[in-house]
This record gives sequence, structure tokens and C-alpha cells, in this order.
Amino acid sequence: MVKFSKQFEGQLVPEWKEAFVDYWQLKKDLKKIHLLNNNSNHPIKHSHRNSLSSNFLSSLKKFSLFGHQHKDHEAIHVHKKLASSASKGDLYETELLEQFEDSDAAKEFFSCLDLQLNKVNQFFKTKEKEFLDRGDCLRKQMEILVELKSAFKKQRDKAANSSQDSTEDASIDCTISYEEDSVKDRREQEQIQDDSTGELEKNEVLDSPRSEEMGEMGKSMRMKRDDIKLRTLSGHVFNCQGKNLRINIPLTTPSRTFSAISYLVWGDLVSQSSKKCNPEGSKLHINKTKLHHAEKMIKGAFIELYKGLGYLKTYRNLNMLAFIKILKKFDKVTGKQVLPIYLKVVESSYFNSSDKVMNLADEVEDLFIKHFAEEDRRKARKYLKPHQHTESHSVTFFIGLFTGCFIALFVGYVIMAHITGMYRRQPDTVYMETVYPVLSMFTLMFLHFFLYGCNIFMWRKARINYSFIFELGPTKELKYRDIFLICTTSMTAVVGVMFIHLSLHTKGHSFSQVQVIPGLLLLSFMLLFVCPFKICYRSSRFRFLCVLRNIVLSPLYKVVMLDFFMADQLCSQVPMLRNLEYVACYYLTGSYKNQDYGYCMRAKHFRDLAYAVSFLPYYWRAMQCARRWFDEGQTSHLVNLGKYVSAMLAAGAKVAYEKERSVGWLCLVVVVSSAATIYQLYWDFVKDWGLLQINSKNPWLRNELMLRQKFIYYFSMGLNLILRLAWLQTVLHSNFEHVDYRVTGLFLASLEVIRRGQWNFYRLENEHLNNAGKFRAVKTVPLPFHEVDEED
Repeated sequence: MVKFSKQFEGQLVPEWKEAFVDYWQLKKDLKKIHLLNNNSNHPIKHSHRNSLSSNFLSSLKKFSLFGHQHKDHEAIHVHKKLASSASKGDLYETELLEQFEDSDAAKEFFSCLDLQLNKVNQFFKTKEKEFLDRGDCLRKQMEILVELKSAFKKQRDKAANSSQDSTEDASIDCTISYEEDSVKDRREQEQIQDDSTGELEKNEVLDSPRSEEMGEMGKSMRMKRDDIKLRTLSGHVFNCQGKNLRINIPLTTPSRTFSAISYLVWGDLVSQSSKKCNPEGSKLHINKTKLHHAEKMIKGAFIELYKGLGYLKTYRNLNMLAFIKILKKFDKVTGKQVLPIYLKVVESSYFNSSDKVMNLADEVEDLFIKHFAEEDRRKARKYLKPHQHTESHSVTFFIGLFTGCFIALFVGYVIMAHITGMYRRQPDTVYMETVYPVLSMFTLMFLHFFLYGCNIFMWRKARINYSFIFELGPTKELKYRDIFLICTTSMTAVVGVMFIHLSLHTKGHSFSQVQVIPGLLLLSFMLLFVCPFKICYRSSRFRFLCVLRNIVLSPLYKVVMLDFFMADQLCSQVPMLRNLEYVACYYLTGSYKNQDYGYCMRAKHFRDLAYAVSFLPYYWRAMQCARRWFDEGQTSHLVNLGKYVSAMLAAGAKVAYEKERSVGWLCLVVVVSSAATIYQLYWDFVKDWGLLQINSKNPWLRNELMLRQKFIYYFSMGLNLILRLAWLQTVLHSNFEHVDYRVTGLFLASLEVIRRGQWNFYRLENEHLNNAGKFRAVKTVPLPFHEVDEED
């Protein structure tokens, strides 16, 4: 049977952990009472007999002949006090009426218990208010959307009955007014509001005296926010159906981005003339596409609100269960009957008695079924309550099976390569130039994927909510067992094909006969990767393709966490990308037919492309930083952009040094690479990992740590420092004895992949702690319609 403490920790909302009942601290206080009772002068048997007799006598005293309870003989009495402000709610304080064996320890226990009850009530009330406000806002958004869709339908029917051209798209004509506000200003205000809201919630939960000041600050922020207007693709104020509204569709795709840029340029040119010619404003066409985007945004907001309400229900139930469990333990240890007394107070407290969350959840479900599921409750449940992906034991079986096959084939391949001398200092040049890059590319790729599976395993063990951070759907995300299965299966296939290829070569077959085998292997993986059929984790493959599209087309797409996380992975896979470019050139140009492996290095345009591939991941990442700065207006993104620019300068210096090995270029490589390394180390430790905090209670770390052993953080920092210095190999030209330099290059590239694997864990740990610090467990989805006051 699983202990309740483990069950409690496994089911609580990770981002709200600090707001839950501190069950572990209450257990510590209870253990202290238990130890004091055991160390008392009374014998165990005598105390046990006394406890039984006292329980019997107390039960007789509690009830009179008429069944009425005597409150004078209760062990405790819980006082209810009115709070200083309405936002905090009622406060509870327990008074001991009977003598306990250790009164100080009992007072300490009930003081902690009262503190937990007050904390739970305050947090529940705060979150309830937040979700109720979201519900009211979404209700208004839904009314506006229904009204606009009705108007659009009437306009379309009118256009169909008229003699207009049928190919013209129907739209709603609404009066608009021009505004001159920037995107960055609005984003800045939203970020400030989000930060202030997080601080406000935290202060309320911790019962800080600064909560009044934070409330005033929140009001001032809301007043400032109301004065800011967003200027986006459809960021106009328009009057439709008697309401002044602003429609805001975020610039998340290239088409919206280009439309917004063209509007900005055109608006600046014609705004003055338009105001003079038509002071009442011009016409805004809200077509079907804009309504579809608005409907999609509102649908996502409903799903997130329902998820948040589900978390709040879990919060209520788990805390209620924790109070019952700890009070039962207290009764068992002390022999007193306090459970019925205190439980009545807990049951009547705000977090357990309020039914607003349940009512709102039912209303949200009804609205979703009506407007987004075509009155189909089962269809709505797929969005609101998606089923978790069940893990099968067959996956574990096949992981073990393919792991054994991979080890056997790999050992056979190594023995055969050693006998034929393929990897010595003077190897078979044709093999190392044509076949080895394919093996090296797959090795780096699946090593990285395997480490990602290890990351997921560690994130789950440390209760880091990576699914929420990456915005992964519960039915589509890959579990760590799925990733291990993909890695073992793929590497078994790769090593098996390499073993067959080497066997055919050693048996006397010429390269012209077997050279096509590595190319077919690569082509098979590429076709499987883009296969449209529902096999081999199609949803995950397509999501990965979408992320790659977003990266390649940076900065046209809005940047989310998964996009720039994946771009950082590509920055560690430059050798793999260069191998991919070389192998693609070798087979696409037909060089494999005559083993002309030097063509791709001799041709200037292919050589320049190989150098460009080395810069592309850093360029993409820099463009993402630029886009985030444009969207959010935070200068830290520009500083982060400088880090990737320094990496590109270091890569350029290395390329120049490889072309012309002179002392001047060597000095430039050392200076530029050293500066870039210091830049990157600072950003890794301070910004990405959140470490090196001077005033932290954990020296040179941070206050909150997900891992219990502190030495792991120090070790990881030292390892990251050492692996960041891998560029020194460019200067020292170190190689292993009796091993080809390409094998040394693969080893160094693998070290960078390993460094990135450990970087991933601490990066998401820091992101999770930032979310937990603001109690952010659900996304804040932007809404399309904003009502504007007439004076605005």
C-alpha cells in the first residue's frame, strides 16, 4: 500500500506545491510529540491503559442521557477571527482546553495546522477569484463572437441574394478609428501586470503585510493597462452592433506578420489623409478568417480555464484529505479526540464550502459543448478531459530486446572494423569519407534523443512539469519509454546495416556495388520521418516538423518555449548538420557512382554551403531573440542575442584559421573564442540555470533546488565549464593514438551533446521554479475582443 505522503506528492499540482498543506512539516511536529510521549516518565503499558480509560470516560462525558454533547469537555476550541482585509478571508486559531502531556509541542502543532488552514483558504479564494474573472471575461467574449458570427451570416446571405460576384468573400463592415500605439508597449504592460499579479498572489498566500501595497500597485497597473492600445494585424477600435471593440489577433504566423508590417507602413502613410477626408473613420472588414482565428483563441481559453478549475478541485480534495490524515495521526499519538472538532471547522471553511468553482466548471462545459462541440458531450470531453496515454509493458520488452540486438551488432561491427583497420591513422580513405559520416550523423542524433529521454525521466522524478512548459498535449507527448524504444530500434537498424555493408566490403565486393546502401538507409529514415500515415508516432513527428519550420522561418513565427529550446539543441548539433550536408551532396550530385568524395569539398558553392550550415543554428537562435524582443520589449533578449552573435564570430574565426593557419588568426581564435565562452558560461549559470545567486541560502546556487544533493549542482557547473572549452581542440589539434582524426571529432561532438543534455535538465528546472514562484499552472491565452470606453 502506497503511503499517503507519496500519494499526496504525486497528485498535487507541481506549480502550486507551496500553497498546499505542508503535510511533511506537520508530520515532523507530530513525530516530536510522539518522541516526547515515549520519553515521558509514565510506563508504556500504564499510559496505554490510562489512554483507554480516558477515552472511555471522555466518550461517556461527551454525551448526556438525551444525547447532547458537552462542549465544556472538548480537547480544543477553534476560534474564528475576521481578517484585516476582505481579500484574506477569515482566520482560524486553536485554543487548547485540555492538558496535553507536552503542551508546548501540541501548541506548536496546532499553530502550524492553523497556519496551513489559513494559507489554503487564502490561496483558494485568490485563485477562485482569478478563474471567476476569467469566466466572466470569456462569457462576454463568447457573446461578442456569437453576435459577430450572426452578423457575418446575415451579410453572407445578403451577398448571396444580391447580384454581387459569388467569388468575393463576405465580410462585416464596421466603423474603425486609427490608433498609434506599438506592440511592444502593450506587451510590456502585460508582462508587468503578470509579474505584479504573481507577486500579489504570493503575498496573499504568505500573509505578508505588504499585500495592501501590492493591491494598490495592481490597481495602478490595471489603470495603465487600460490606457494602452494594441496595434497588430487587426488592432483597430471598431464599432459593431452598438459596441466599441478592438480585435487583436497575435502575429504568430508569417502571413499575419507580413500583413501587420504592410499595415504599419501603409497606415503611417495614409492615416493623416484618412483622418482629414473621413474624420468619422474608415471601414474595417472582419472576414471569415479573422472570425475563425478569434474562435480558435476563445476555444483555447475555455480549455485552459477548465483545466485550471480541475486543478482547483484537486487542490480542494487533496488538502481536505491531508487534514483528515494528519488529524487521525494526532488522535492516534495523543489519545485525544480532536478529529471531529477540527474537521467541522475545516469542512465549514471557505475552500471546502464554496461551490463557485463547481458551478463555473459546469457552465464552462455547457458553453463548450454548445459552441465548440456541436452539442456532442463526448466530443467536448476529448478537449476538456483528454485521456492520458497508457504505457504498455510491451514497450519495455522491446526496449530490452533491441538493446540486446544493438549491443551484439555493435560488438560485431567493432571487431570487424578493428580486423580490417578501418579506424586507424591510415584507414581506408574511401570508407571514412563516404560511409563513416552516415554512422557519425546517426550516432550524434540518437545520442541526443536518448539523453532527451533521460531528461524526461529525471523531470518526472523531480516533479518538473515539462508538459506544461513545452505546451505538449497529454495524448500526443512522447514518454521516456517511447523515446528509448525509438533510439534502440533505430540504432539497431543503423548498426545492422553498417555491419552488413562492412561484411560485403570485406568479402571482396567493390565500393561501387555496395555504396548505395548507406544512402538508402538515410533515405529510408527521411521517408519515415515525413510519412503521412498514422504509424510510428505521427503526431509527434508532425509536431517536430512544425517546430523545425518555425525555427527555419525565424523571426516570422512567434517564438514559444519549445521553439527556442529546440533551436538551442541545434546549436549543439553543428557537426551532425555538416555531416548531413556532406552526405546529401555526395548522393544528390551522383558522386557515389565513381567514389568522387572530394567533389563536395572542391566545388566552391558546396564548400560555402558547408560553412553556412555551421552558422545557421546560431543565426536562427539570434533571430528568435530579436523576435522575442520585438514582442515583449525586454532588453534581456537583446543581450541574449549578443551571445549568439559572439558564437558566430568565434565560428567565423575558426573557419578562417582552418583556411589560413597563421599566428594572427590563431590569436584571433583564442581571443574571440575565450570571450564567447565567458559570455556563454555566464548566461548558462546565471540566466538559464538561475544559479550563482549571492544572497542565496545555498552558497552560489539558488534558494529553491529540486535535487536534494547540492554537490550535483557544483559538479554540473564544473562539467559544463570543462565541456565549454572543447574549442581548444581547434588550437591544440589533439588526437588519440592510432585512431583516425574523424573518430576524435565524433568523440568531441558527443561531449557537446552530453553537455547539452545536462543543460536541458537545469534549464527546465529553472523555468519550472519561475512558474511555481508565480503559481502559474495554466496558460494565459490572449483574447481577441477588447471593449473600449467611449473616451478612449
